[in-house]
Amino acid sequence: MFADYELIDSGKFEKLERFGEYILARPEPQALWDKSLSEQEWQQLSHAYFKLNKQSNPDSNERGEWQLKKGMPEQWFVNYSYKSLNLRMRLGLTAFKHVGLFPEQAENWNYIFDTIQSFKSEEINVLNLFAYTGGASLAARMAGANVTHVDSVKQVISWSRENMEASNLDNIRWVVEDAFKYVQREVKRGNKYNGIILDPPAYGRGPEGEKWVLENSLNDVLKLCFQLLKKENSFVLLNMYSMGFSQHIPKNLLTTIFKPEIEPEASELFVIDKAGRRLPLGIYSRFKI
Repeated sequence: MFADYELIDSGKFEKLERFGEYILARPEPQALWDKSLSEQEWQQLSHAYFKLNKQSNPDSNERGEWQLKKGMPEQWFVNYSYKSLNLRMRLGLTAFKHVGLFPEQAENWNYIFDTIQSFKSEEINVLNLFAYTGGASLAARMAGANVTHVDSVKQVISWSRENMEASNLDNIRWVVEDAFKYVQREVKRGNKYNGIILDPPAYGRGPEGEKWVLENSLNDVLKLCFQLLKKENSFVLLNMYSMGFSQHIPKNLLTTIFKPEIEPEASELFVIDKAGRRLPLGIYSRFKI
């Protein structure tokens, strides 16, 4: 249960969220409606308010800055629990409005944990691509899998390692590399995985400046992942956050490439504010065989 997270309000391209004991206000391009609470209430409730730079648009990934009230730390920890899955993760206020955790991903963490524990195999190997601060990696490791965590940003890998240690876990394999290049090499090496997790950004850069554009590269990466996936006791989870994308897109990609015996499921990830409104925060498709 994610007792340390709550979406208090949303609207006017912003969201008001509680992470642990601290309440943050930050941009959210999909919150097109009016807020339930007044601007004054938002200001009173929030411990930190993110303001985009003047040249930035609400739907951009441009820089901004946090306005902090007295006593608001720049780093703190939250806990997440589900069955015997107990995670502890450090949050931090970044210049790109993110805090190191996407709470809607808890649904996928639960799926990863349950799926790995359901496999009747002595050794389960999982590859997490575009792995960010590692929530999915931690869920897989706590379920008993050997985990390879790949991200192109060294600082994010260090953050993930902090989360691993805070969650009393160890032995996750860290790889700072472009995801496309890594899966190409893994195919050549003949390695195989029981689970492949992908959470690619719309745009990105590898550690050597490699350009990533979701629409241009994802299909090719998934074709390589097909060659890496074992044919039983295995799963694939593809998560995407891109404005205007339908859940049918990741489902069609998985169906076309993997042709699993069980049809992939697909849906939206969302959180519900106190007014009962669902704020969409991503789409996914996944299957296990």
